[in-house]
Amino acid sequence: MHNHPGHGCCGGGGCKPLQVGSEAPDFTAEGYLKGEKRKYSLTDYRGKWVVLFFYPLDFTFVCPTELVELSKHTGEFEAINTQILGISVDSVYSHEAWLKEIGDFNYPLLSDLNKSISKDYKVLLKEEGISLRGAFVIDPDGVLKCYMVNDLSVGRNIGELVRLVEAFQTGDLCPVGWKKGDETLGKA
Repeated sequence: MHNHPGHGCCGGGGCKPLQVGSEAPDFTAEGYLKGEKRKYSLTDYRGKWVVLFFYPLDFTFVCPTELVELSKHTGEFEAINTQILGISVDSVYSHEAWLKEIGDFNYPLLSDLNKSISKDYKVLLKEEGISLRGAFVIDPDGVLKCYMVNDLSVGRNIGELVRLVEAFQTGDLCPVGWKKGDETLGKA
């Protein structure tokens, strides 16, 4: 990822991209899930796959379409040993108020109020103070397997995230368009 002209996506110290195959940046953040506020850490999910799903802000137009769709797919992710974590720069109190309006999700929304997690994952638009639409797939050992980052205007395809996790879980080479149940190309 590179700096957007005038945006300054990185929080000082240069803009080194995240490296697929290296350890994902750890974090601890307050989160909200179905009436409960508590701390969540990436290390809490060792032994599970994680989809870390950044979105710009609560109370916006594109975000609810993505997050509601993600919630509809929670069962598919759970069936493949994967935890979804939604995250934005809003407070847990904003998450709580927003979800009272649109309905609870089946996964926690984390607060990155100080923007440190967005900085670590290189999705922070510094001048705007919000995150790009980033989706990060992290394996059970905490290793970053892939990430997709969209500009603010376009939502992500949740079915593709499920497919990617399933493909990585095979441990095999998977051809273009591979879906669960299809033949793989074997081991590398």
